[in-house]
Amino acid sequence: MENIYNKLHTTEILNRIENLSPNLKPQWGTMNVAQMLAHCSAFQDIAMGNSFPPRDWLGRLIGRFLKPMLYNDKPTPHNMSTISTIRILDDKDFETEKEKLKQKILTYQSNGPDKCSPHPHPFFGEFTNEQWGKGIYKHLDHHLRQFGV
Repeated sequence: MENIYNKLHTTEILNRIENLSPNLKPQWGTMNVAQMLAHCSAFQDIAMGNSFPPRDWLGRLIGRFLKPMLYNDKPTPHNMSTISTIRILDDKDFETEKEKLKQKILTYQSNGPDKCSPHPHPFFGEFTNEQWGKGIYKHLDHHLRQFGV
């Protein structure tokens, strides 16, 4: 399975981000492309230990049972619920958000698995470093597919 700690996988994701344009329409969901980029950056902040959203009650109840979906080879289902603290509703600047996300991905990849957050995922709970790496890739892939890249 792809993993954001693998430089080839990181390069592939960054190339796909370069293929985005501000006028792309989502194939599912309600975010526009700039909001999606900001959402992915906010998710990176969780994985990097820069943001610590609390666990929600539903995640505490069923998150551990659904956790494997974030690091298996099956595509993430469309229209899944998102973490409320990283739901982006306001307008964002496409170029700013694109560059911000690219830098966070590069930083995360270069920091390596030993520097990912020990804080639990707000829904799925505790992740190993390897699970974070696979989950980050899969989250980015999901949203890039959302916009056809």
